[in-house]
Amino acid sequence: MSPLLDSNVLRTIAPYTLAGYSRWRQIVNTDGAIPARIKALYVAVAANTKGYREMAERELARAHQLGLTYEEASSAGIILSSCRGEGAALRFLTLLDAEYQVVSAAAAMPVIEVEEGQVEQNFLNYFGAMPPSLGKLIDLLPVGSEAYYLMREGTINGTPLGAKYSELMLVTILAADYSDWTNVHMKGAKTAGATDTEIAESLVCAVLTSGLSAWVVGASQMDKM
Repeated sequence: MSPLLDSNVLRTIAPYTLAGYSRWRQIVNTDGAIPARIKALYVAVAANTKGYREMAERELARAHQLGLTYEEASSAGIILSSCRGEGAALRFLTLLDAEYQVVSAAAAMPVIEVEEGQVEQNFLNYFGAMPPSLGKLIDLLPVGSEAYYLMREGTINGTPLGAKYSELMLVTILAADYSDWTNVHMKGAKTAGATDTEIAESLVCAVLTSGLSAWVVGASQMDKM
C-alpha cells in the first residue's frame, strides 16, 4: 500500500501516525469524487515536483495499473511546463517514457498565431478582471503576454484530462508547495464543474507529499473561492 506504512520502525513507535496516514491513503487509493487513477497521477506529479523520484515512479506505475492512459498521464507534462518549468516537466516526461514505453514519432514545432486583443480577452474571461501582473506583462513585454496566454490556455483547455481535472492537478501541485495561489485554480476547477469534495480530495493528494500543512494551507484557500 505504501512503504511508509510498511516501515517496521514506525509500526513500532508511531501507531497513531500510521493509523492516520493509512486513512489519507484510503482517500487517495480508492475511487471517490475523483477516480483513483487520477489521484494517483496527482500524487506522482506532486512527488515529481518535490524531487521525490521513487515516490513519483511508484505512484505513476500505480496510476497505470489502475487504468490511466498514456494520453491522460501526458497531461502532466503540459501542466508542469507551465506551472513549474522546464526541469520539472522534463523530469516527469522521463518517468512517463520509462513507465509507458511509448515511442513518439518526430513532430514539427507547432506554430500558432495570436490575434490582436485575444490575450486580453482570454485573461478577462478567466480572471474576471485583469490581474496587475498580467497587465504589466501586456504593457512591457507583449510577446511575453502571448507566451503566458498560450501556455495557460494549453494547461487548462489543451490537455487530454480536460479542464476540470487539469485545474484540480494544479490545486494539488500548488498545495504541495503551500502556495497562496491555490485558490485561483480552485475557482477555475469550480467553474469547470468541480465539487468541493473533488477539491478536498485533490488537497489530500498533496498531503501525501507535503504533510498535514498542505491540507491546512489548502483548506484555508477554499474559504477564499
